[in-house]
Amino acid sequence: MRILPRAKAFRAAAVSLAALLPAGARAEGIDTEHLFGFMIGADVGNVGEREFQSETTGRFGKNGGRYRALGQEFELEFTPVQNFRVEIGSTFASHMFSSVPGLDDQRRFYWQGASLDLRYRFLDRETGPFGLTFATELHAKRVDEMTAEAVRGFGTEFRLAFDRELVPDRVIAAFNLIYEPEWTRLVGSGVMERESIAGVALGLMAQLRPGFLLGGEARYLRKYEGAALEELAGQALFVGPTAYFQLSNRSRLTASWSVQAWGRPAGTKASLDPVNFERHQARLVFGVSF
Repeated sequence: MRILPRAKAFRAAAVSLAALLPAGARAEGIDTEHLFGFMIGADVGNVGEREFQSETTGRFGKNGGRYRALGQEFELEFTPVQNFRVEIGSTFASHMFSSVPGLDDQRRFYWQGASLDLRYRFLDRETGPFGLTFATELHAKRVDEMTAEAVRGFGTEFRLAFDRELVPDRVIAAFNLIYEPEWTRLVGSGVMERESIAGVALGLMAQLRPGFLLGGEARYLRKYEGAALEELAGQALFVGPTAYFQLSNRSRLTASWSVQAWGRPAGTKASLDPVNFERHQARLVFGVSF
């Protein structure tokens, strides 16, 4: 019940912003490529399309103390051929936390690493029963995103994305299957750590007016020790609202916020898992085509 006022505030802010949208915001169809905050849709853009994107992600709250982690990624996206999209990105991050059990106090800003995202659409929902896209992201990092320790890390993210319009040009649903293995070597000690995350995500968005969609996302994630899902470390369920704004024919904005509604570290009977996951996650994505 504690999250209800925040959800109402988010909805009120989204509706107020929608009223400011230009009347000429595009009304044809629903493009799911950038519709969601923490999920992906099956659309990959039109051939020849180029975009610049700024993605800001905030993660807040752990198991005590004060924990704030911000990531800022700048990305360039290209669709060189039909049904295939390429994205390259560079990420900066900052950590501000103190008195968090198991973590050293940190207050720093740094360049974190680079990424390459490739997506191929196998099915177009306009001609098939649903949209289907396979996505893989490769990334290298210099600093651990949770602990802020100096590392040499490499990870991949595999997603299978499905989407389907439940009501044509009005309501759309999306589903993601997620697998994220990661290998991290700690600088100094040389210790190699391997971990992975597996999960599912479900999103639903409704177009309330041309260029403005409002809905929500739910994600169930399981974190494992070992890159091959070997030993369960913890699990969590995140839920929260998402809003999409088509600002103009060339620009867009997506805002999403998720709260850990349920979670459990392995071997406990707790109702939340603030050890392996954050209590709150937020994301703001701005994009412009050129």
